[in-house]
Amino acid sequence: MKKLFLILFISSFFVKGFTQKTVHLTDETFKQLVFDYDKEQKWKYKGKKPAIVDFYADWCRPCKMVAPILDDIAKEYGSKLVIYKVNTEQARKVAAAFGITSIPSLLFIPMNEPPQMAQGALPRESFDKAIGEVLKVKK
Repeated sequence: MKKLFLILFISSFFVKGFTQKTVHLTDETFKQLVFDYDKEQKWKYKGKKPAIVDFYADWCRPCKMVAPILDDIAKEYGSKLVIYKVNTEQARKVAAAFGITSIPSLLFIPMNEPPQMAQGALPRESFDKAIGEVLKVKK
């Protein structure tokens, strides 16, 4: 019985390790993981995988519609891309640096090309299309 419990316990950590989750960023962690807008004049993505940055606020109803879609995308695409979330109420410097005036705003970041911004509560099909065409990521 102890062996079964131990196997189940260890396997739960193993499976969780492969489930990608969204990553919440602050002003400082954005500069560390995505782009240091204070030091760099030209876009230079710091990540090792393509990414989507969701600029949102807790009170925003359309943002709440996008959140479960992004959670599903994080699970489905796993380690092939990163989903970052930036709360514009808390990370005001990042929001100002990117000129965010409407939320949700979504920044699609491919590896070797300039990022592309989209605004509004996109349907799942639009996300899948952008992930394939802009980020060049396949399921």
